[in-house]
Amino acid sequence: MFKGLGLSLAPLSVTAALFSLTALFSLTALFSLTAFYSLTAVAGGHLPGEKGAHDHHDQHQGHSSMQAPAPADAKVYFIQPASGQVISGEVKVVFGIEGMLVAPAGTDTPNSGHHHLLINVEEMPDMTMPLPASENVRHFGKGQTETTLQLVPGTHRLQLLLGNYAHIPHNPPVLSEVIEITVK
Repeated sequence: MFKGLGLSLAPLSVTAALFSLTALFSLTALFSLTAFYSLTAVAGGHLPGEKGAHDHHDQHQGHSSMQAPAPADAKVYFIQPASGQVISGEVKVVFGIEGMLVAPAGTDTPNSGHHHLLINVEEMPDMTMPLPASENVRHFGKGQTETTLQLVPGTHRLQLLLGNYAHIPHNPPVLSEVIEITVK
């Protein structure tokens, strides 16, 4: 029928094959990117509602066995700001650590963890469970050691808490002293 019209099936077959390969590669790329961004989300640093944010607090059972031991001399502290400091505008926060290493979430390295910044926390989270991400509990699961905050004017309490590869505080918890700053 196509030959009677002067058409050949060969170009149509090649076009269909190219279209099929293009669709296959596009789907493969889409699934690869989705998997990459999902793995990136596990690393943390997200707030609820942000793309890639996760809340896994209710999905885990028996985490007390996942608590990593903390060395007796381990401590986290604020390099900046200083307690009592009055700040105008953005607040640069620099985290310090001694006796342990900083490692990204998902990296199960002995004597390591990643920072969580507690902001104006009224009640401490469950220390045997993954720390929930919120406006008051900020995750730095990529191994970040500093951040810049936009805080409303007023007095704010800040505290650092180290979490293991699964966002679970160590045993005993590695906590900084609470510092208080004022934002103008």
